[in-house]
Amino acid sequence: MALTPSTMLPLGTKAPGFALPDTEGRIVSLDDFASADALAVMFICNHCPYVKHVRDGLAAFGRDMKARGVAVVAISANDVSTHPADSPAKMAEEKKAAGYDFPYLYDAEQSVATAYKAACTPDFYLFDKNRALVYRGQFDDSRPGNDMPVTGSDLRNAVEALLSGKPAPSPQKPSIGCNIKWKAGREPEYAR
Repeated sequence: MALTPSTMLPLGTKAPGFALPDTEGRIVSLDDFASADALAVMFICNHCPYVKHVRDGLAAFGRDMKARGVAVVAISANDVSTHPADSPAKMAEEKKAAGYDFPYLYDAEQSVATAYKAACTPDFYLFDKNRALVYRGQFDDSRPGNDMPVTGSDLRNAVEALLSGKPAPSPQKPSIGCNIKWKAGREPEYAR
């Protein structure tokens, strides 16, 4: 397992568009979240130990944000030919087992992950009402084996700041986790 950090997409970047299937086969697009005051985009997968470590925290974050008018969407972009545990059918099972109440989308062509410059799982992005990036980086300081509790404090603090009209906390720390499993010949330049 190679530890890979976030690319730290420049703040202010507009949210790249997407239209991807969810675990029920419905197409979900960026426009579906137009009325939300903020949008959190998370690149996750089923098999990564770093995602498994924060799994319950992700589910709680999704529930809490829904009540606050913040939209949350998760995207998996891993190559399922090499990582079948991340297949859409397995994603549907994971969504139910984890208690995710946010859409969990599959980026089969890996074009959305590339547009966001996503590098690892998990990788987090928070966009304001105008879909400008205000936060990117880690969920919190917890990692498998470091005995720190999973709180989601970094992402939650960024949401709180955004909703109260304050700047996002600084410095923003990169997320770290497993690299996205790129299809042969699809690995973007930034991920090499």
